[in-house]
Amino acid sequence: MSSGRPMIFCDFDGTVTDSDNIIAIMKKYAPSEWNELKDRVLSQEISIREGVGKMFSLLPSSQKEEISTYILENAVIRKGFREFVEYTDNQQIPLYIVSGGIDFFVKPMLRGIVPDARIYCNESDFSEESIKINWPHSCDEECQNECGCCKPSVIRKLADKETYKIVIGDSITDLQAAKMADKVIARDFLVEKCEQESITYEAFEDFFDVIRILKNQEVPS
Repeated sequence: MSSGRPMIFCDFDGTVTDSDNIIAIMKKYAPSEWNELKDRVLSQEISIREGVGKMFSLLPSSQKEEISTYILENAVIRKGFREFVEYTDNQQIPLYIVSGGIDFFVKPMLRGIVPDARIYCNESDFSEESIKINWPHSCDEECQNECGCCKPSVIRKLADKETYKIVIGDSITDLQAAKMADKVIARDFLVEKCEQESITYEAFEDFFDVIRILKNQEVPS
């Protein structure tokens, strides 16, 4: 286990927010084919990059404003998140949002809470007939999983061998990062995957739980 200073890598969709925003978009706007793509991603039959890219290709770029407005008006930030960010600032623990979500909703929702420089997510391109997703944080030479936003690659970029790595997440997109972590704080599907993979974790429902976990955990300072 690493013994250096802590650094937090936190998911966005379904973790910072109460629900998964990509799923919400697909349920509202996409034709039924998106369901099969989602199931194939969750079963790890296809990569996250392939699945998410194909899901968004089902949507016309002309719906950009409608989709953006829908998400920004309906997505809910999980209780305690602002207090959690304040806690990490006060404790001088670097916090990074590392998300398989898309810039057009991740960054506006976090504006005034987390600086853009600490947000790693996928990017959107509305210049063609259907929505195209770009992958500025794709897999490095150590990962061949076609992650899209590759959380292990981001962790390797930002942390060193001595960093005490804390991963917070909820889904299959967080599993590979959880395998690298010194501390995993999990909910929903990630709990199930951690149990299957024998990864030690602590469960949370909101970010007040996360603050409590961090206070109770003797992380290096």
